[in-house]
Amino acid sequence: MRSTASDPAFLGVDFGTSGARCFVINKSGDTLCSTKAAYTSSEPNQLGSAWETALFELIDAIPSDLKAAITCLAIDGTSSTTLLIDAATGELLQPPKMYNEAQEPHIVDMVKQLAPPGHTVTASTSTLCKVLTWHEAGIWQAAAAQGKTPLVVHQSDWLASLLHGYRTGVTDWNNCLKLGFDPGNCEYPDFIIDQNFASILPPVVCAPGTPLAPITPEVANKTGLSSECVVCAGTTDSIAATLAAGISEPGQAVTSLGSTLAIKLLSETRADDAAYGVYSHRIGDVWLVGGASNTGGAVLREYFSDAELKALTPKMDASSSTGLKYTVLPKKGERFPLNDPEMEPCLEPRPSDDAVFLQGMLEAMAATEAAAYRKLSELGATPVKEILTAGGGAANPVWTELRSKAIGVGVKAAVNGEAAYGAAILARQGYEGQSWRIKTVFLLSR
Repeated sequence: MRSTASDPAFLGVDFGTSGARCFVINKSGDTLCSTKAAYTSSEPNQLGSAWETALFELIDAIPSDLKAAITCLAIDGTSSTTLLIDAATGELLQPPKMYNEAQEPHIVDMVKQLAPPGHTVTASTSTLCKVLTWHEAGIWQAAAAQGKTPLVVHQSDWLASLLHGYRTGVTDWNNCLKLGFDPGNCEYPDFIIDQNFASILPPVVCAPGTPLAPITPEVANKTGLSSECVVCAGTTDSIAATLAAGISEPGQAVTSLGSTLAIKLLSETRADDAAYGVYSHRIGDVWLVGGASNTGGAVLREYFSDAELKALTPKMDASSSTGLKYTVLPKKGERFPLNDPEMEPCLEPRPSDDAVFLQGMLEAMAATEAAAYRKLSELGATPVKEILTAGGGAANPVWTELRSKAIGVGVKAAVNGEAAYGAAILARQGYEGQSWRIKTVFLLSR
């Protein structure tokens, strides 16, 4: 299927942990093109150039006629991947701090002294912890003393700036959550504004999908994209993947069955509880409430290969419970729906029939998922009414049936699980002027 100049297309780009991918879709959501690009380097000092190279490789791989039809684009990146740049030139002043890069305990303690108890920013991998690391080391202060203009940006912000040319510090609600931005009141809280480093934080925080600016003439000439193509505000990779799944109404949820079990629920009300690792992203005038259990496919992999899982699945009987009461964890400790660092894995007794053993594990994980959705409801979120499933476990029909019985709602496979597809949806929303029904831009101010 091809788009024409009169039939707008929308580009979404995902920068994941090991590579980048793009999707081009039309107004109906049909995929017109999809390409991938590996990073040329994983060395910290070369990450910026590796990402830039991947971005333009992806665009270059799109057919020329399709590139000319792309009206809007959006980029997602890994949550809490943080860059310190010179706003005057776009130069990276330090190697990026990656999404999973935990900061030193004394930095975390300092953030805990600033923020309210249990706040999202108190996690060792939060964006704010990374900013405070640069602050305590005097990195941005030294750059300012040299006449540079230090600015904190997220991965997707910086990549978008390579296309629209502005380096004024524009970001989105989702990326900015772990920097401490309050998406409910649409402002940075006082405990951040009162700090000296507040001057280097992104001053403009807008809704994901907000149209920002057209690409520069130089980018249009280099890539073959239309000079009228508009760059829209992006989001994080996990939020983009959730958008790709196809949920749109409060009560709809996405369960990701990967190495761990992660859930995200669209809710009319916000629900946060750091003790359980539960926090809410703002999606327009609703909330995406999420949490993650340590249970999941990583434990299955310890006992069964893909071939064995496929062979055993038809031998299970979802209509009859095994009666096994397993605790399926890779090691000691659970975070959600129970916060119990001492919880021990338990896969005993093990029956001689591997099909029964596997079903007992799946029943336990289904029970954990059911408890997770109950916990979100207890915290004030909209009760779940339908679940879409992403990840490898979505293809197992017996697991799907066990989950539906345990949770008491319909369970089906997600429309699409690719974050790049979700980013393309954001670009389409920017074109349609929706931007999740809220287009106000909020500035860093008291």
